[in-house]
Amino acid sequence: MSWILLAACARAAPNPALPAEVLPLRMNGATLRAYVADDPAEREQGLMGVTELGPDEGMVFVYPAPSARYFWMKDTPLPLSIAFCDATGKVVTLADMAPLNTTLTPSGAPVVYAVEANKGWFAAHEVHVGDTIVGLPGPSKR
Repeated sequence: MSWILLAACARAAPNPALPAEVLPLRMNGATLRAYVADDPAEREQGLMGVTELGPDEGMVFVYPAPSARYFWMKDTPLPLSIAFCDATGKVVTLADMAPLNTTLTPSGAPVVYAVEANKGWFAAHEVHVGDTIVGLPGPSKR
């Protein structure tokens, strides 16, 4: 009977810093389980302080309207890759970002979405500029 209690305690609890909503985003036959940051507080927090993501986990930042976006890695200890996408989900820019770096990474064009994943995830799944990410939500209302 005690082994049941130990097994339950051993399970990892959800990270309270991450949003509750998660969407499966599909691209080139791969699926990324993305936490949805669609309000100003969630977008500002992003993955700051998160020390581990699963191999197919990431975050999608959802904005209300297309605009140039700039991301940095302040207080984010994970190496990440980012895909900036227009309103149709088309990838317009891909970049790698170093942990804890305050150098800005620009979208290079007006975008509605930014998708972050473990560094190298997009390259490993052959996601390129011009590809479309399927499963993105509509623009944020906030």
